[in-house]
Amino acid sequence: MAELLFWPALLAYGEAAVAYLGEARRPGRAGRLATWGVRIGWLVQTALLAVQAARADGFPWSSWAGSLNLFVWLVVGAYLIWGCRPRYRLLGLAVLPLAVVLFALARVGGGTGIGGRSHYSNLFLVLHVGLVLAAFAGFTLAAGLSALYLWQERRLKRRESTILRLRAPALAKLDDVVARTIAVALPALTLGIAVGVARLHNRGGGFDALMAVTVLAWTVYAAYLALRRLAGWRGRRAAYLVLAGFVLVAIVRLALPVTHFGS
Repeated sequence: MAELLFWPALLAYGEAAVAYLGEARRPGRAGRLATWGVRIGWLVQTALLAVQAARADGFPWSSWAGSLNLFVWLVVGAYLIWGCRPRYRLLGLAVLPLAVVLFALARVGGGTGIGGRSHYSNLFLVLHVGLVLAAFAGFTLAAGLSALYLWQERRLKRRESTILRLRAPALAKLDDVVARTIAVALPALTLGIAVGVARLHNRGGGFDALMAVTVLAWTVYAAYLALRRLAGWRGRRAAYLVLAGFVLVAIVRLALPVTHFGS
């Protein structure tokens, strides 16, 4: 059953990624098709996760590939908060191709199937893995919004002829949405880290590379909020800082977790 649900979700996400390219060239119908592709893909992936949860003996996303599957679902879900609005459709150019690639990687790694029982408790995994992945999904959305900000700013400075044809949010609005997204995601990451530290304290264990990069990512996003509030950081330099933080998120999600989940 899980295998049957994977392919429709992947095809729907793929259709949306292609349609968003069409939206960038000629706004209108392609954007509406992309939005429905995202919605359908997310609903089918939700069913996939539900099947995994119902049939697994324990928390079914404790492996690296399984957590990647859950991460894609969280990223697309976060995107749907803003992406269904016409002015934010171009955000899909950053989010959906990434979702397609990561979802395919999750399947290759076995994260979309039915796994065995995890040696971690369900409560720990729900709190630690769930909170950290939710925070990373928020940071991913913030990075996409920051990239859209930089792209829109560049178009305005160049006075491109397509500025009125391709609708995008005002720069001040984009900047505000990025800040609000990070302001929600950072407390989730803080709690997720705290749960992980509490487990290390109670059961022992070493401080690995994934933990170090996660704390560094937390520091970057905390610095972003502090600089925004105390030093008035806005606009381009704030957007670059958000993208720098996302590089760390990408390292945590793709380069390091194999050994972490295996420990």
